[in-house]
Amino acid sequence: MATINCKGKLIDLDSPKIMGILNITPDSFFDGGKYSDEKSILEQVEKMLSEGATFIDVGAYSSRPGATHISEEEELNRIIPIIKILVAHFPEILLSVDTFRSKVAKECIEAGAAIINDISGGNADPDMFATAVELQVPYIIMHMQGTPQNMQDNPQYNNISEDLILDFSKKTSELKKMGLNDIIIDLGFGFGKTVSHNYELLRNLDLFHALECPILTGISRKSMLYKPLDISAKEALNATTYANTIALQKGSQILRVHDVKEAQEIIALNALLLNS
Repeated sequence: MATINCKGKLIDLDSPKIMGILNITPDSFFDGGKYSDEKSILEQVEKMLSEGATFIDVGAYSSRPGATHISEEEELNRIIPIIKILVAHFPEILLSVDTFRSKVAKECIEAGAAIINDISGGNADPDMFATAVELQVPYIIMHMQGTPQNMQDNPQYNNISEDLILDFSKKTSELKKMGLNDIIIDLGFGFGKTVSHNYELLRNLDLFHALECPILTGISRKSMLYKPLDISAKEALNATTYANTIALQKGSQILRVHDVKEAQEIIALNALLLNS
């Protein structure tokens, strides 16, 4: 059985789970600035929880290509009040904090968050691994080539699937030796990858089970889906559903999405297919 421990509660990942996205940044690629006050934030989180989200991922630093860099202080000022508000209103909530800074991660966990979601895979902050081990919370290790500011300039790999498996293998081995129990991998769709790279990773996603860690897929409304169709992120729900279905069929255990209801429906239908 694949499980992770969140605040003393074992979450069974043999049944795929949903992580709903809450962007509190003004410049996120899809819903930037949409959730900027307490009322809209609480309404959106209540909606995602009622539709079936097990986790809510909160991010205060925009990681879209070319995003503006903000200071650690500004990130903390944005995110800590939101963590406190959500924990006060939803005491059982399992919050994931989307940050690559160990200080931000630690303060968010101390404020009531349950998971660290690091887009840099430990590369941006040398203290992140030790912080995750100290806190003993699930740690999502994502692959990104470069930084949000330059990652799409000219991403190159020898063999993208092999390169990522090697990178994850080294890092997960290090984390396990340090004593971290719950490690989740995220292939980082759209983070330092061409459209072709992204589709190769989606096609080969099942290979990553060799790492013996749960797999999170964050592909919701990304440009790899809408650019080939010459549509916008707002029009990419159908494409997102298609990609998430492929990810499920290749064994992804967590879907990180903007649209919880639709993700819950494909999880339910996929379960029927597997169990019929």
